Amino acid sequence: MDAQRPGKDGRPRRSPSDGTVTPAPMRSAGDAGERRAGPAAPLPARRLGDTGVAVTAVGLGCAPLGGLFTPVDPATATATVDAAWDGGVRHFDTAPHYGAGLSEARLGSALAGRDRAAFALSTKMGRVLVDHEGPWDLWAEPNGKAAAFDFSYRAAIGSHLESLERLGVDRVDIGLIHDADDHGDEALAGTYRALAELKAAGSLGAIGIGMNSTGAAADLIARAEVDAALIAGRYTLLDQSALDRLYPLCLERGVSVIAAGVFNSGVLADPRPGATFNYAAADRGLLERARAVDAVCGRHGVPLRAAALQFPAAHPAVASILVGARTPAEVDDALAMYAHPIPGALWHDLKRAGLLAEEAPVPA
Repeated sequence: MDAQRPGKDGRPRRSPSDGTVTPAPMRSAGDAGERRAGPAAPLPARRLGDTGVAVTAVGLGCAPLGGLFTPVDPATATATVDAAWDGGVRHFDTAPHYGAGLSEARLGSALAGRDRAAFALSTKMGRVLVDHEGPWDLWAEPNGKAAAFDFSYRAAIGSHLESLERLGVDRVDIGLIHDADDHGDEALAGTYRALAELKAAGSLGAIGIGMNSTGAAADLIARAEVDAALIAGRYTLLDQSALDRLYPLCLERGVSVIAAGVFNSGVLADPRPGATFNYAAADRGLLERARAVDAVCGRHGVPLRAAALQFPAAHPAVASILVGARTPAEVDDALAMYAHPIPGALWHDLKRAGLLAEEAPVPA
């Protein structure tokens, strides 16, 4: 794709693949299962769109730190962020929705005292916290609050200020419209307008969307000037639907993708009975497909987790992959799997078996 193809406003837009920052040494596969004696250098990083914001090749998704499914001890949350930092991660993603503010508060506490210029912080707008008693949705630590959709301009500005307070920072690097899959018009009229104004004022370095539906995401990208698209679970070893329209559009418009949900919420980490696919029980067909992919990986001596992490990163639209973790051990495993050697023959065999789209880019 032409790296200087004009954007919607006629200005040249840099494609995501042209924004690479000088890479630092990667963590070696031999580090698997071991804690580092000292912090690693930052992982390779890439700029988002044509902004000055860069994200590392692997980012930490902080939804689990808000008590996703099961409670998380605050000290463990801090240790998880510390492990990511020690492994070279310098991008941390959160949202008010995650634990009704718990994720933001715990992430902010864990990052307190670190050089603010040394990492990128992303959070989201489109939900506001309201009073709520008792259990709530996916979150296991009730705190008297819950998140409700509100894509109005006023809510977005208020949400931004409240996020800054919970995070304990004076700025956020990346602001994303959160889950506007069924609220495109509202999000553009309200949240997007607020994001654009905050970026113009220098309060945000990059703006974009955080969504699940590839069609709805593509529609928003076609109608607005955004720098980044955080897309969950739609470019994985089990679901390559982003190839159809979304990723080509991102390349065309210079929108950098942050690929989240690379394990499809669990089945690509461990395809056992009861495993989840996009937060619901995986059906028999999905389990069988995941096991077939796992079998190919096994023949090449490669853990399924390694292939699941590295595959999405090979697409030229993808600037970073986002990995959710709730313990230091999960962070260490993810980073080791990201660096695990994978022979090119594995990807060839997956395509030959019809388990991977023929047109999907694969790691070199």
